[in-house]
Amino acid sequence: MESRSPHFDAALQVIQRLQATGCEAYLAGGCVRDLLLGRAPSDYDVATSATPDVVLGLFDRTFAVGAHFGVVLVAHDEGDSYFTTEVATFRSDGAYSDGRHPDAVRYTTSAEEDVRRRDFTINGLLLDAERAADSLTNPAELRAAVIDFVGGLADLEAGVIRAIGQPAARFEEDRLRMLRAVRFAARLGFELEPATAAAIRALAPRIASVSRERVRDELTRMLTEGHARRAFELLDETGLLAQVLPEIARMKGVDQPPQYHPEGDVWVHTLGLLAQLEAGCSMTLAWGALLHDVGKPPTFRRAPDRIRFDGHVEVGVAMAAEICRRFRFSNDETRQILALVENHMRFADTGRMKSSTLKRFLRLDRFDEHLALHRMDCLAGSGNLDHWEFVRSRRDAMPEEIVRPAPLITGRELIAAGYAPGPLFKQILHAVEDAQLDGAIHTPAEALLLVKERFA
Repeated sequence: MESRSPHFDAALQVIQRLQATGCEAYLAGGCVRDLLLGRAPSDYDVATSATPDVVLGLFDRTFAVGAHFGVVLVAHDEGDSYFTTEVATFRSDGAYSDGRHPDAVRYTTSAEEDVRRRDFTINGLLLDAERAADSLTNPAELRAAVIDFVGGLADLEAGVIRAIGQPAARFEEDRLRMLRAVRFAARLGFELEPATAAAIRALAPRIASVSRERVRDELTRMLTEGHARRAFELLDETGLLAQVLPEIARMKGVDQPPQYHPEGDVWVHTLGLLAQLEAGCSMTLAWGALLHDVGKPPTFRRAPDRIRFDGHVEVGVAMAAEICRRFRFSNDETRQILALVENHMRFADTGRMKSSTLKRFLRLDRFDEHLALHRMDCLAGSGNLDHWEFVRSRRDAMPEEIVRPAPLITGRELIAAGYAPGPLFKQILHAVEDAQLDGAIHTPAEALLLVKERFA
């Protein structure tokens, strides 16, 4: 990690200006945690005794995005764009009737009181930024600049996710914190502290009160931060998986034919795919990997010859569509996730495909994701990459103009040839393109001759 960044310096300037008015101000939350772990924070948050009106009056460009909760964004120029530092007033929260927001917020001048209403000890650390400014790469000096009211330093060192205070109370305040606990544990390679894990198991059904969008976003982060397998193992262990994705929980214990899946049941196989998802992968690929075999549990049957999952792709597409609807994915996201589920078994047929069929397969939107999913699918099972190698080599050998050639004729030429516009046009043009992709015709004249022969 670099010793200093423009975002750190901007936050330090905010802190120095607040301190010049006699207010307390510290770096707080995830940025402190990440600095202590030697990771580059994605942003820097400031906690201060200054009230929002004071913050708004001190800086020229501000956004009162959460002034009711004491949160103000201070904007900083960065070339043609800008970034922001979040500045939050020390506060004490009232009851959380909706399981997300406090019914009332009381500002306080006590940094400790502010910390004790936060979620986890490792996120409850404050940092004297000015003291730490020249020692960001020196762990001992950095620790000396930390203010720790909740034992967060010890938990960081021990690799533990522990709720501040009473775990059940923290989770009742904001039930999404149960998912966040799992995500932090997976991402950091930490363990859930026993009392914290027990509270999650006891309160897991309460996650149903959290908005689907917030749950979706938290699950997407788990899938795309590079530790998806561990995250979903923890979701299962805490009882959260059965609450948020019961379709995935039902994969457990669903046997597969050992000759194709020596790794084990559908759940084990799916975990094998999740283990291969890299940090920063696309969310559609990640969800496609999670859902590609979601249709297997309801289609499982033991036939005389072997275990079968007849129609699992079609059933899986329907189930994935319902999951996407439930979590309110965008139309574009849903379309790609469903395409990944629908086409993940087609690689086995590519060696027998006509040239036109193969080229249409290669034309699928974001085909690299289809390739990536198939490779993960193979590596999580038999390990045989023959179909993947075949498709990749064919894709690489075919330039774009071969896979997507310019059409030889259009509807205009069909009208000129005496055909009336209508539903038949699509069938005719598809037949012409098939012949063109197969290499049977090459010119507009040959295309029109084919039309006259087949569609007299």
